[in-house]
Amino acid sequence: MAVEGSTITSRIKNLLRSPSIKLRRNKAGNRREDLSSKVTLEKVLGITVSGGRGLACDPRSGLVAYPAGCVVVLFNPRKHKQHHILNSSRKTITALAFSPDGKYLVTGESGHMPAVRVWDVAERSQVAELQEHKYGVACVAFSPSAKYIVSVGYQHDMIVNVWAWKKNIVVASNKVSSRVTAVSFSEDCSYFVTAGNRHIKFWYLDDSKTSKVNATVPLLGRSGLLGELRNNLFTDVACGRGKKADSTFCITSSGLLCEFSDRRLLDKWVELRTTVAHCISVSQDYIFCGCADGTVRLFNPSNLHFLSTLPRPHALGTDIASITEARSTPR
Repeated sequence: MAVEGSTITSRIKNLLRSPSIKLRRNKAGNRREDLSSKVTLEKVLGITVSGGRGLACDPRSGLVAYPAGCVVVLFNPRKHKQHHILNSSRKTITALAFSPDGKYLVTGESGHMPAVRVWDVAERSQVAELQEHKYGVACVAFSPSAKYIVSVGYQHDMIVNVWAWKKNIVVASNKVSSRVTAVSFSEDCSYFVTAGNRHIKFWYLDDSKTSKVNATVPLLGRSGLLGELRNNLFTDVACGRGKKADSTFCITSSGLLCEFSDRRLLDKWVELRTTVAHCISVSQDYIFCGCADGTVRLFNPSNLHFLSTLPRPHALGTDIASITEARSTPR
């Protein structure tokens, strides 16, 4: 019996050494390699955005970035074409933002030990990976100089970090106890503001300290004086520009547009006349407020006077050409 067992074993070994078996294995491996090289992501249908933090636009090129699961879609609205950045960790993208020059895109993600990643937009390749959060990244933003990146963790993470991202180090950090929904840098890069549930906070950067000290320094934070609006959920925030650079504008989920002074004091507010307010964008001349049902309202940043309501976007599937022709036809 022992002789028969050894004979069977030797026959199996000889069979595995057979060139035909190796050839079949190699062919299967080659098919897998050929398949992976031929299959490419052509188009993404859908979007996984829960707020303004998951939607970004490069003002120079007009390129729009938004997440769809673990993929960042780079959409060119002029050419109606998509390019894609695939997150190698397969973690869901939760927040993103362009650098001021549009060359880089920073993303945050959710899941165990999430990373803040910086991508080269033209090459669609990762250039930095920053890991200090534990549960998820709620918001990310570049400083106006693009020297720093701010990342705010989920509520259970309770951390706000300032990164010198090219050195891959945290230069300043502190805890934040509230759920944060948005972050915005001041025009002169001296501070940034976070907004969230019953939360408006001003965080001050001392560039002289962060540049010279190798260790992480405590980030100085001061709460905004909310007054009678202290129980509101602030859904988005934007620091002023130009002549209103000392002001900070934010919106509440209940539909209020608010202005904070340089002393962090709630100076004035107006009603947006909407059921829900989602996002805000501020330029030197206008404040744009994104509201329910695709409504966008315009205000004057100097006095918060209402200016206009933009036309709503057309419904999906609408033939725009036929509408344009009908309107241009004389009656």
